[in-house]
Amino acid sequence: MWEACGLTDVGCLRSNNEDCFILRPDFGLYVVADGMGGAQAGERASQIAATTVVESLEKAKHRDAESLELAFQEANHRVLEAASGDLKLEGMGTTLVAALTNGDDRIFIASVGDSRAYVFENGALQALTEDQTWVNEVGRRLGMDDVSLKSHPMRHVLTMAIGVNYPLRMHSLTYSPTTGSQVLLCSDGLHGVIGPEVIAEVLSREITLEAKCHSLVEAARQAGGPDNITVVLARAGSPS
Repeated sequence: MWEACGLTDVGCLRSNNEDCFILRPDFGLYVVADGMGGAQAGERASQIAATTVVESLEKAKHRDAESLELAFQEANHRVLEAASGDLKLEGMGTTLVAALTNGDDRIFIASVGDSRAYVFENGALQALTEDQTWVNEVGRRLGMDDVSLKSHPMRHVLTMAIGVNYPLRMHSLTYSPTTGSQVLLCSDGLHGVIGPEVIAEVLSREITLEAKCHSLVEAARQAGGPDNITVVLARAGSPS
């Protein structure tokens, strides 16, 4: 059994919110997308991608790792298709991260871009996903140090996103949480602004999931809130 809460905020500097999240506890699906593109294109991309994942899994015979990956492929196709049919949407894209519980002791995670999934259990925060960014996939492999990477002109460049091209390259994994484990999905408006120690401290508090979501968003805002901020927090309960 899982309980979940989500929250999105425009942040302190942006005029519109291009993030999107969906909670579907009826079949254990949680999604976060962070759109990009001019005008309203980023908002459209994130909404198309997130809703496509839901629709694809609603139709799937089995809700497992394979069906989640296929849902991501379909999301990529629909965003590309929408952009090709409207010049105003040309070049739009979105990050995408989703968690799918299957009713037993496993949770399936898939991600594209730099929206992340974490797990917090036994007092420790662990990243479950890898950023598909120039910093992570190029800069670090070149041996560049963190100080240089934080100011590098390519630091915000994604190496993959939904709606960019074919074939889609994604990260996926299966995780077995324990009772009380908290799974956090978030856009880079959170993890790119506050450190893991702040996230862990909030998740360790004896407060509701809703209060934790508000505290995480407020921490990012207090740190400047330069981007849209989205968090989805799910907690594993005892089997029924």
